[in-house]
Amino acid sequence: MECKCMEKPYVIGLDMGGTNSVFGVVDARGTIKAQTVIKTRGYKNVEEYVATAIEALQPAIEVVGGIENIKGMGIGAPNANYYTGTIDNAANLEWKGIVPIAKLFSEALGIPVRVTNDANAAAMGEMTYGAARGMKNFIMITLGTGVGSGIVCDGRVVYGSDGFAGELGHVIVDRSPEARQCGCGRKGCLETYTSATGVARTARLILANSTLESKLRDINPDDITSYDVFVAAEAGDKLALEIFEETGRRLGEACADFAAFSSPEAFIFFGGLTKAGDYLMNPIRKAYDENVLFVYKDKAKLLVSTLNGSEAAVLGASALGWE
Repeated sequence: MECKCMEKPYVIGLDMGGTNSVFGVVDARGTIKAQTVIKTRGYKNVEEYVATAIEALQPAIEVVGGIENIKGMGIGAPNANYYTGTIDNAANLEWKGIVPIAKLFSEALGIPVRVTNDANAAAMGEMTYGAARGMKNFIMITLGTGVGSGIVCDGRVVYGSDGFAGELGHVIVDRSPEARQCGCGRKGCLETYTSATGVARTARLILANSTLESKLRDINPDDITSYDVFVAAEAGDKLALEIFEETGRRLGEACADFAAFSSPEAFIFFGGLTKAGDYLMNPIRKAYDENVLFVYKDKAKLLVSTLNGSEAAVLGASALGWE
């Protein structure tokens, strides 16, 4: 890879969100040399979006001496299919159906372009630039509005037969009648308990069924966020600590199950919820140790991502550009 990187020492990464698209020109060490942002919404069609993106990218490309110094481009996007280079029926994008996003950018820039979903992009970024550097077997868990995952086995991201493998956030962890409704249409999915929105749901439930005093009672229950729970935990609020204990227990138990299918070297946690630090990580580690099959015990590390949160999505996408 080093030889190829010397020939063309930069790649482009695109983090395509429902609201904004963030582009970065990145070197082999994971340094973003130039960056630009455009809106993802508000275009008549995807071709107009791509044209706007190419125009906005030109100054960033010139910073590194032009397109002849760029090896490729990687895109992290919702419902992205690595095999086909398409975005397939993304709910939070304006363009419906099958969108050939890799082909459009490749033709416009004249470089190879690959696409994957945002959690797989995060795993690629961690393996190329972050805590998983040198690892060939690990599981990335992204804890944001939902729960995403990227599974790496023998140095390769697992995509499955259709490009959509690795949706661990939609593994069902509760089949009781009280299981929580998930946005995917099923009940009891992991993300309904361990995402940032899941933490807020747990807070409302515990508040309604506990007599403990808590600073969280000063907030309208419908307005509570995971950050509010963190602030309360920092102040020693027992109810807030109980919320993180419950969240961590669910996640640790799930990871103990996940270990059985890929025997990872590490689980790496990424996303806003990881800012809770040991309030979340200690219960995860405890539940994992108590539930993991004995043959996997004491083998996997449970780590927090080392990538800068504001840059990680772009770095993750850019890692595809080296392939």
